[in-house]
Formats: sequence, C-alpha cells, structure tokens
Amino acid sequence: MKIAVLPGDGIGPEIVAQAAKVLEVLRSDGLKIELEYATIGGAGYDAAGDPFPPATEKLSKEADAVLLGAVGGYQYDTLPRPMRPEQGLLRIRKGLGLFANLRPAMVYPELVNASTLRADIVSGLDILIVRELTGDVYFGQPRGIRTLENGERQGFDTMHYSESEVRRVAHVGYQIAMKRGRKLCSVDKANVLDTSMFWREIVSEVAKEYPQVETSHMYVDNAAMQLVRAPKQFDVVLTGNLFGDILSDEASMLTGSIGMLPSASLDSNNKGLYEPCHGSAPDIAGKDIANPLATILSVAMMMQYTFNLPDVANRIEGAVHKVLQQGIRTGDIYESGMRRVGCAAMGDAVVAAL
Repeated sequence: MKIAVLPGDGIGPEIVAQAAKVLEVLRSDGLKIELEYATIGGAGYDAAGDPFPPATEKLSKEADAVLLGAVGGYQYDTLPRPMRPEQGLLRIRKGLGLFANLRPAMVYPELVNASTLRADIVSGLDILIVRELTGDVYFGQPRGIRTLENGERQGFDTMHYSESEVRRVAHVGYQIAMKRGRKLCSVDKANVLDTSMFWREIVSEVAKEYPQVETSHMYVDNAAMQLVRAPKQFDVVLTGNLFGDILSDEASMLTGSIGMLPSASLDSNNKGLYEPCHGSAPDIAGKDIANPLATILSVAMMMQYTFNLPDVANRIEGAVHKVLQQGIRTGDIYESGMRRVGCAAMGDAVVAAL
C-alpha cells in the first residue's frame, strides 16, 4: 500500500503525525505499508512556489491513496488566487478525478453532551453526506472580476453540471445507501436554479435503478434547517459541491466538534484522498492542542474504501471509541471530569488502544 502523505499547513503536520503512528502500528502488525511525504498548500508554495508542486502531483498519481492534513494560513491571504493554498486542494481533487466526497457525521455515545444540541436530538445520529467534488460553481468557467460599461465592477462565477457528473455521483450515493439504511435524500435548489432542476431530473432517473432505496428531494435551505431541527431523519444525503461544502460543516457540529469528522474523496476506482473535515486552524498550530481523531478516522476510511480491509477499519474505529470510553479528551471535546490531553498524547492513546 503506497500512501502519499501530505501534511500541509497549520495543524496539518501535527494531526498527520498521529495518523502516521497508527499506520506504523498496522505496518508492524504485517500490513505492507509504504509512506512517502510531499508538500501541498502553503507548504508547497514555500518549498516550490506552487501550492500543488509537480513532485507532489507525480507522487499523488503514483500512490494508491493520499493522506492529507489541511491547507491554508493567514500569511498566504494576499497571494494571487492561483498561488493560494486552497488552490492546491482544488487541483489535487481535479487532477486525481476525485468526484465523490464522503463525509460521515456520527455521534459517539460518550460525546452526546459535547454537541450544542439537546442529547435527544443527536443521540444515535449517523449521517453520511455524499458531496460531488469536482464540478459546480467551484470549477465552472467563466469566472472572474470585470468592469461593466457603466464603470461598475462585478464579480461572477458559473454554476453548471453535466449529466455524466450528476449520474456518476448519484450512483455512488445509491450504492452506499444500499449498504446502510436504504434511504437517500437529494438536496438541491430546484425552485430557483436551472442547474438544480437538472440535478433533480438526473437523480430521479438514477433512483429508478435502485427501487429498494427510499428517495426524497429537499431544497438546501430546508435541509440546513432540518439538520438542526431533526437530523436523525437523514441517512445518506446526496448533493452538489457548493451545498455539500456548507451542509457537511453544519452536520459536523451536530457531533460536538469538527475535529471528530473524517472524509474520503474517491475516484471511479475507489482510489482516495483522505483528510479531516476541518481546516488548518493556524491560530492553534504548534500548540499541541488540536484533535487528531478526525485524521485517524480518515485512515480507517482509507482501509475501508480504497484497500477494502473492513476489519482493519473497524479496528481503528474501535480504538478511537475505546479512548473516548476511557474519558480521554482533547480541548474541543473536553467536559468536566474527563482527562484532558494534547494532540500527541491523544495519538499515543489511540496507539495504546490498538
């Protein structure tokens, strides 16, 4: 298993180091794992003048899977758009054809009280958001800032989806729904946007191929409300790039901390990029207080989806759960009476549980 490791910026190197500890345990237990490191984001710009350096692109394409920390930092905010760290993330997704982003949001029983919502609202929550990742307004052309004939400046972006883009991510959503609760909600804005009307039409066609799955459609504004009103009504949520970006972050906070949530971004052959849902958090970088569990759980998703090793995935998830049962907490999920630890100590605790 050749894994490209891209720590990135901010807390990225700290949290990835803890995930690497887990991979080292698995290697010592007999899995043939090879780790190779490279830069991306601001680190890529600092090292090679490019947020997605050619060497990183080459390694990422040669690897079986990619483990990524996070990108971004205040010091890069004044760079031209093509050089900003976030462009490295967009380019690796596009370059590897990672069109299906899987973002689970589940609440561990031990963390029910960490959520800002009532325990009865979130207890037992287990949602998977399937977000299309390489289309939509983030990649649409034309885009830019222009000056109109009257001299006024205008910013513009283009939202569009092709039929093949919608169809392929819909199949991913339905195939996952078949293995879960056989319920899928497609989220769009079909009452306003032509792109969403088209999205709904194609998803409805794909739904006919999965009669065992209960399909519903919901406008994105209502979905945002329902996620905090009655989130357990959802199982698999299928949506586009823009709406998925927003809704998955909202769903993450139902669990108490975005520091708990992993993600997978897959191509058509299940090669994946695995990363925590959170950002680079430059304000806490280097302080050994970040929560590495989302990154460690991303390794579990890697074993599940790319390497087809569900037993290994379950072992990692079980170790994380055991640590929580032991009352070990980083600051973002800490509550009175628990044992508060830093990033490295949390990684050590998971390794011990393994």
